[in-house]
Order: sequence, then C-alpha cells, then structure tokens
Amino acid sequence: FVKRVTMKHSLKYFVCGSSGLPNVPEFIGVMVFDGIQTGYCDSSNKTLKPQLDWAKKILQTNPEQLEWYTQKCFEDQPNVFRGHIFRWKQRFNQSGGVHVIQRISGCEWDENTDSVNGVLKYGYNGEGFLEFDMKTLTWIALKPEADMIKLKWDADRSRIIKNKDFLTKICAEWLKMYVDNGKRSLHRTVLPSVSLLQKTPSSPVSCYAAGFYLDKAVMFWRKDGDEIHDGVEKGDILPNDDGTFQIIVDLNVSSVKPEDWWRYECVFQFLSGENIIVTKLNEIMIRTNWRENILRTVPIIPAVVVFVLIIIAAAGFAVYKKKKGERFRSNSAKLSYIISVLLSILKMVILNLCKRVGLCFFFSFREATYIM
Repeated sequence: FVKRVTMKHSLKYFVCGSSGLPNVPEFIGVMVFDGIQTGYCDSSNKTLKPQLDWAKKILQTNPEQLEWYTQKCFEDQPNVFRGHIFRWKQRFNQSGGVHVIQRISGCEWDENTDSVNGVLKYGYNGEGFLEFDMKTLTWIALKPEADMIKLKWDADRSRIIKNKDFLTKICAEWLKMYVDNGKRSLHRTVLPSVSLLQKTPSSPVSCYAAGFYLDKAVMFWRKDGDEIHDGVEKGDILPNDDGTFQIIVDLNVSSVKPEDWWRYECVFQFLSGENIIVTKLNEIMIRTNWRENILRTVPIIPAVVVFVLIIIAAAGFAVYKKKKGERFRSNSAKLSYIISVLLSILKMVILNLCKRVGLCFFFSFREATYIM
C-alpha cells in the first residue's frame, strides 16, 4: 500500500513594515522556499543574508536577481510600506501607537501538472486587509476600511499586470531554478527515527518522526492495511533548528481493545512512495514518562519493608521486656506511644507511594494496643 503524494514546491516572501516599535527594524523581509527560510533582509542592516549554500551561489551567478533583491529590500519596499502605514492609519482614523502591515506574496508549482498558483495578501495590525484574486485579477477588500483602496488599486491596470506577471512567470521561473539548484538538499532521503510516545495510560499514542530532510512526506495511522481518520489527529510538518523536519500523528486508543492493538500501525513515507517505515502499535515499544516514574518509585518499597520490620522487632522487644518484670512498664508505655506514631507515619508513606505508583492494591493496618 503506497499513499500517493502530490509533488508541490513553493516560493514565498513574507514582508513586514511597522511603526512605533522601538529596537525593531521598520522593514523586514524573509524568503521561504519549500517551508525553509532561505534569505533575510531588514532596514537596519543593508546586507542580504542568503541562508543556504545553494542560495548564495544563485545570487553570485545571477547578478540580476541580486540586484532585484537588493533594490526591493533596501529601496523600493521600505518606502512603499512607510507610505501604506501613513495612509492606512488615516483610513482607520488612527494617530500614534504601534501599527504593522504584513504581506505574503509568492507562488506554488505543481511538478506533476506544471500548474502555477500565485498568492498576494495584505494584513494590517494582525487582521486580513486585502487579497488579490488571481482569477478575476481584482482586489478583495477584507475590511470595510479597505474598500476605497481596493477601488484605487483595481483601477491601476499596469500594476495589476505587473502583479500577475511576477506571480505566474517570474516567481515560477525562479522557483523552478531553486528546485533544480537545491535538489541535493531537497532529496536527502535520510530516514527519520520513528517512535511511539504516550504521556499517560489514558492519553493518545503519538507516532513521532524526526530527523528527515524532506518536508514533502506523509505519516498516518492505518488499521488492517487501510488508512484511518477516526480518532486520528495529524500535526503539521515542522522544521528543526538543524535543517531537518519532524512530524507527529496521534491515535486515540481509549476505544481500542488490547487484543486489537496488533491491527494498527503507523506509516511514514516520502512523497516518492519509497522508503516506507511501518511501526506496529505495540505497548512494549511505547516510550512514556509515567512508566519511568513507576520504575523510579518502586525501589522505595524495600525501604518501607525494612521500616515495617523495625517496628515489628521493636514491638517484639517490648513484649519481651514486659515479661521480664513490671520495672519496664514505664519504658514500655513510652515505646507503645512511639510505635503508634511510627505506624501512623508508615500509613501515610505507603498511601503516598500507592498514589505515585498508580498500582491497584490496598494496605490495611489493624490498630495494635500494647499493654506494657
């Protein structure tokens, strides 16, 4: 059974302009290729920062791209965003304070169908503001305050054409170039480590994969060879600091009978359909904190047993002394009091131990009266 995955790549530019934020650059730009941050620039440092070796080589061998990024990062866009903030504050009847404009632009390319989809959105102070419709080539106002801006931008046909050309042609051309140049990094099909995790006996079982280099992978649970969705919660593929990725998929086992666990398995695979890793749902293979806590607590039991033996020995010694004569009566009374206190402490210790270990047994102690 192989799960087919669509081969898609993306190139997106995340741009942020702000005012009223001390110690924060007024303009920040980030390039993200296939979910990986590839480049960075801001208005406080007039230097482009490509963050992958192949991206650095592209800028070195393509001076037109280097010039484009330099102009956009340090000349055009900081001024454009500064003007947007000034005008949009007027539109919202705002004056001072902190204000932030965010923009997402870029494209997505389907390697199988060769289709390209563009995206261009603006946000203002954390909320959607304007969005470009690639089908109608018009702007969509997401806030009433954006209506007038939409009409103005729709009337600027030259700008509309520039947006379309960049999103569907230039962006797509660069994206394909980046895919070609970054293949060595993209296709490092190092197999991940896959583990089964569970916080408590009543928690879902999590299938966790980490350490793979492709963000184009899938992981899912299946039963009797078929993928299941009921009781399954999928997480997103997330990047790690070292350039690898991780993913986690939970399975609710509360309604699964212990004798049926063998029918479930977690499947990890890359988009190519190769290098499939199958992990059976097996209680022995589950890594959990609560079982480790039990193992740390169980060694306390011998100490408790020793404590009980000491009390028994003390009681026996007291009885022996009682038989030796009345002269020990006063000492025996003291010892009887000490033993009763020790028994009370022992009860609390064992009850706390039971709670920590979580085992289902019950200790009962009869009150003992020693007449010395």
